[in-house]
Amino acid sequence: MRILHIVEHLRELGNGGVNVAVDLACLQANSGYDVAIASRSGEYEALLKRYGVQCFSLEQSKRLKEFIAGTRQYQDIVYNFKPDIVHTHTMIGASMAKLLKLFSKEAHYHLVATVHNEFQRSSVLMGLADRVIAVSTSVERSMNRKGIPKHKLRTIFNGTIDSPRTRPLASYEALPLHRPAITSVAGMHLRKGLIELVQAFAQIAEKFPEAHLYLVGNGPDRSLIEIEAKKHLVANRIHFEGFQSEPQRYLLATDIFVLASHREPFGLAISEAREAGCAIIASDVDGIPDVLESGRAGILVPPVDSKVLAETLLKLLNDPLLLHHWKTEAQQNIHWLSVKRVHQETLSVYHELHPRLEDLTAR
Repeated sequence: MRILHIVEHLRELGNGGVNVAVDLACLQANSGYDVAIASRSGEYEALLKRYGVQCFSLEQSKRLKEFIAGTRQYQDIVYNFKPDIVHTHTMIGASMAKLLKLFSKEAHYHLVATVHNEFQRSSVLMGLADRVIAVSTSVERSMNRKGIPKHKLRTIFNGTIDSPRTRPLASYEALPLHRPAITSVAGMHLRKGLIELVQAFAQIAEKFPEAHLYLVGNGPDRSLIEIEAKKHLVANRIHFEGFQSEPQRYLLATDIFVLASHREPFGLAISEAREAGCAIIASDVDGIPDVLESGRAGILVPPVDSKVLAETLLKLLNDPLLLHHWKTEAQQNIHWLSVKRVHQETLSVYHELHPRLEDLTAR
């Protein structure tokens, strides 16, 4: 059984879709399947090759000339690798794969697509696939509203525990952060709610002079968030840490983890924060209630509301017993956040399309 994943790139930048695809490819190859990835190159190539995953170069662009060139690249990959399953994690990849499947007699694969960012208008292109995997119940409902029929849709929640990309949690050494430490691990995009988090921290910082805010991540809107931080007298206690390949070192030293996103299909960083035992505050939007089990594993707050976020931070910082309660709750019932479960459920989707795969698994 031959499985080809299409991703945008293999850079180690904290991109959730890339991380999920790399995890799946490694576990599938480790289970005995022939696996390849088509993408732009990046740091994860070394890991993939250790697991026996083939890496093909593929450029993906919306511009017509580059799209045609990329489709020819993809055609060569398919003729070379001869996949039974093509699993795309990008909209352009879904378009390329469907076109070749329609117009080439040698493209005998089934097409699977995982929707990682359903809020993008072009995500409807994922409906070109034979099966469409949503990473949360919210994403599944949204894709159905966009016209993708229910018989195509499957929900597979993401997970990070025991990822081949990371070491066991116990092997990381916590950083010596100022305590109490409030941390967010997120790309520097306005939709991640980092401006609201900075504003909320500024509202409570005077009452807790020892508290510090750590923003772990990078992205196109970093300068805007830095400008917001500099407006406040507590700017020296707001730390822009940039992208970190081992955010676990921050999470293990964190008292309160915050993900204040305006939109969030799932929230892989919350899974990592739960494993590390942080008290969690996160927006009640999209897939976040799924990863926080409807508020049992963390506190859900309205998005784009720095006042409520500040009030929630105050409650936890004012009450050590309450803070301890939410740290404990975060670590309860986390077995389902394992990458092995994601791997097995993804294989089940492949089984629906290719019964031979199920036979191989049984053997």
